[in-house]
Amino acid sequence: MKFAVILFILVGIPFSNSLISLSDVGDIISFVHEVVIDVLQAWKLVKPFVEGEGPEHIDLPILKDKEKKLLSKISQVSRRMELVDKLVQSATSASMLNLKQDIPSQIRLELRIDTLLELISMMNFADNKFREYTDVEEEGNRTVASGLERHTLESFATYVVSHSPNSVQGILDRLHGMIYPDRDQGHAFIHTGILQLIRQVLQEGENSLCHVQQSPHQIIYNLYNSLQMTQLKGYAMMQFSWMLLRVYGKGNFTLESQLMRERYLERMADQALSLKEALSNADAAYWRCDPKHHVEDETYVQLTRLLQGYIQNEVDLNSQQSCRENCGFYQMAKQHGCYENNFCARQRGCNGDIVECQYIDSDMWVCQADPTISRRRYDWIEFENGRVLGNKRSCHRTSKVDSWWRWLFWHCSYCFCICDDATNSDRYFSLRNVLSSTDSNKVITGVRFVKMHGVVHIQIQEGILQRYGHIDETSLSWQPVDNFRTKNAIEDKDYMKMTYYKRAIDLDDLKAPPEHVITGIKFRRVGGHLNLEIRATPINFTSGELIEPGRKDQWISNDNTDGSPIKPRTKLKLDSPDNPLNSLSPSKIDSENDQYLQFTYSDIDLDAAQTTVPFLDTQMVAPQPPVPLCGIGIYHKGVPWFGGFVGLKVFTYNYGDHIEDSFTDLNGIDNVN
Repeated sequence: MKFAVILFILVGIPFSNSLISLSDVGDIISFVHEVVIDVLQAWKLVKPFVEGEGPEHIDLPILKDKEKKLLSKISQVSRRMELVDKLVQSATSASMLNLKQDIPSQIRLELRIDTLLELISMMNFADNKFREYTDVEEEGNRTVASGLERHTLESFATYVVSHSPNSVQGILDRLHGMIYPDRDQGHAFIHTGILQLIRQVLQEGENSLCHVQQSPHQIIYNLYNSLQMTQLKGYAMMQFSWMLLRVYGKGNFTLESQLMRERYLERMADQALSLKEALSNADAAYWRCDPKHHVEDETYVQLTRLLQGYIQNEVDLNSQQSCRENCGFYQMAKQHGCYENNFCARQRGCNGDIVECQYIDSDMWVCQADPTISRRRYDWIEFENGRVLGNKRSCHRTSKVDSWWRWLFWHCSYCFCICDDATNSDRYFSLRNVLSSTDSNKVITGVRFVKMHGVVHIQIQEGILQRYGHIDETSLSWQPVDNFRTKNAIEDKDYMKMTYYKRAIDLDDLKAPPEHVITGIKFRRVGGHLNLEIRATPINFTSGELIEPGRKDQWISNDNTDGSPIKPRTKLKLDSPDNPLNSLSPSKIDSENDQYLQFTYSDIDLDAAQTTVPFLDTQMVAPQPPVPLCGIGIYHKGVPWFGGFVGLKVFTYNYGDHIEDSFTDLNGIDNVN
């Protein structure tokens, strides 16, 4: 069953004599229904002025009593809208201000965002003034208006319903024109509605939403919520203004009220269709841009010493201690000794596989890194032919390394190789399940990478799911990581160990079926690839309850491999990647779904192959306000010639599936005028 759902409020709020939240009311469209009916019923308070001889023939005490009752009703409805509006704006105002930072001024002009914000501000100013004039004090039911001149209320009501473009009626017309352009006027140039324009700019341009903690889908959705409340304020002000003008004997206004209601509801129906259209094509993905400053273990972590440049003489790369081959022969080898305690005795050995050896030059100066402060083997290497590997600067310890001849025939060359040594290396990924507490109706609302004891984990944020997709913000928490040590765990069951031969990570966008949310996530090993899986659980959207968790859950993954005969996975190649921290440009997503990349060593010339890239982005990926997730993915971001970062992204729940027009139903109710 579909419901016309637009908004779910973050926290319960005081209203009337009880605590309510919009998850109790239902949604914005339902709330609009209630306010429209409340306003319609308020006309009963001024009905005698139509049936009798008019206010000029009614005794002053009776007139004052009617005015007081009307103002009390106005105050009641206004307070109700104010409470809901505060919560709506909490989800929208920050987004709109941050959009101004993320979108260039020229595009903002085309989008008319500044104009939209100005119209919203004008409506809020009018609404604040209206509530100031009509506010009813709780003690003694005294109205502020009782001390005002009749002319003050009368002139303000006249302004509200006037035909000026800056009146409330004019603002409503202009807002509707921005949201749902009139396609029946035959204009040569019909602009696109602002919801569609924002969607197009965010998806077609290269504008990353670095300041907005929401997906484009959320931004459009929350903007619509704000516009609904803004227009509802205007509608209520116009209706109550006509009631006041009737009380003051300025006319009947029955027809004006009826036409306004019909026009308002038709507009809301049109805008609901516009929203649904925009949401159907809006990107639901949310990921994190680069931070202003990279801080290890806060904004990123790295695999350490997975693959690292290593200098070794060929005499130590074979058990015969011969020099009969060349460096290129040793594409897979091990260190078999340390011949005559040469340079090998002055450096940390490679207790693992030695691969991809090559000859660069026979003699060199080697700047060895300080092992007390650095994970590197070498800061830089300068060969006699002038080639320099790494960034040459002051050195902790420099060694002269020279190849030599054996028996005039064999040249014992120093080779530049890649060392795969697991000693003191952070190269592990947890394969254990990470599940939300479904017994408490909790769902995943955010994710991030965390590294502990050399093991990379996915940590989840969870919160209680409530009615209409609302998340109880007070229940949000980051679930503690299952912090284990590899020596007490089982390889390929509890963790995957990265090596030269097993170092790929699959880049996938995993999404749940409709009306499912994410309640679990984990890594698994598929051949030499680290592969992501998510658990989806069905929900009752109206009640906010998980449906038989544990029995109706389903694990979702992309089982495609690079060896598949049909549409195999494609490799995202990192060309000569430097340390990503050296980049002066912000990273951009450069991967696609169904790809993979391999963790590798940094560029030989730029960094002497001393750093494992890419790094892992550990920033929190948790949209604000919190929402259920319908998917999670892994991606790569970077710039050319740098290693970049592997990050997590989330897909916010698609509320567009639950939107349908029910505004026109209100035009069928009996008119109480």
